[in-house]
Amino acid sequence: MGSEGAGQARSAITRARRVVVKVGSSSLTTPEGHIDHDRIRDLTGVLAARRRAGAEVVLVSSGAVAAGMAPLGLVQRPRDLATQQAAASVGQGLLLARYTAEFARHSLTAAQILLTADDLMRRAQYRNAQRALSRLLEIGAVPIVNENDTVATHEIRFGDNDRLAALVAHLLRADLLVLLTDVDALYDGNPSLPTSSRIGQVNGPEDLVGVDIGSAGRRGVGTGGMVTKVESARIATEAGVATVLTSAVNARAALDGGPVGTFFVPAERRRPSSRQLWLAHATAGRGSVVLDPGAVRAVVTEKASLLPAGVVKVEGDFSAGDPVDLRDEDGRIVARGLVNYDAAEIPDLMGRSTRWLARELGSEYSREIVHRDDLVVL
Repeated sequence: MGSEGAGQARSAITRARRVVVKVGSSSLTTPEGHIDHDRIRDLTGVLAARRRAGAEVVLVSSGAVAAGMAPLGLVQRPRDLATQQAAASVGQGLLLARYTAEFARHSLTAAQILLTADDLMRRAQYRNAQRALSRLLEIGAVPIVNENDTVATHEIRFGDNDRLAALVAHLLRADLLVLLTDVDALYDGNPSLPTSSRIGQVNGPEDLVGVDIGSAGRRGVGTGGMVTKVESARIATEAGVATVLTSAVNARAALDGGPVGTFFVPAERRRPSSRQLWLAHATAGRGSVVLDPGAVRAVVTEKASLLPAGVVKVEGDFSAGDPVDLRDEDGRIVARGLVNYDAAEIPDLMGRSTRWLARELGSEYSREIVHRDDLVVL
């Protein structure tokens, strides 16, 4: 795309009225693990300017574990979950206190929102988080979101705040997601090599075929590498959210629509519903239901419900109402949905028509395994 087309695409940045900004640990702390007050002051100043320009702003901030390292005498990011939780419990208070003070300098009120992956995997909690964040924006506050590291477990955690930021952008139907890190952009190779070039714009997944995305940041105080940032950008753009990836020092230029970082163009198709977004990206299958080829075709191509007749196998232990992965016989996940039966009930229903089940077992067994309204194709 030429410079004129690129400029037109980036105009979505300046038009955005609801903005989610994510900043990583390495952009907020010193090499020793202390909170870098100057960096936080600079970032809050940039976000306050965007607020004054009329936009709503949500900040997804890493840094709690990193900020708690120095007070606890830790020289490296802890690997075990219990020590990570201990560091987060110390660091989160320090981090929020600094944000509160800095936003207050701009007459803005900071609000803390701590989430776990489980909060967004359960529909009721998802809706509650959505309402709370929306109300905070309505009354002029700046929500500061972080993963609740003190209670998260290895099994149910986001693992990095890039994905959390993309999910918050979904949840709030944001116009723009800005991912701030310690690298100024996405490159087509190792950014430290002179042969690597900055990728200024990504129009779709096909633009990244053959690109060596690499892995971790330089400082080693965070958890998300470039892979997670690109994946988060994909999640956001599929929902119509324009995304910018750049370094924290470029935050002002990025929010002004300047030619910095990498701009991920949002998909032009109609935005999926909040329920579809939740099923696709905020849930994880508690088990799997394996489909025969006819059922795969019905679910994926015909957008039909999953009926008992098309099920050939059940994997895992789940309860009615849980999200489950729908797989083909080669193991590929083709869809995800909310199941209407416990895992133990389904084997007796497999291969049967709903009419036969209703006649032999009662009308309550005439329902689908997964109704199409509770299903999203992946």
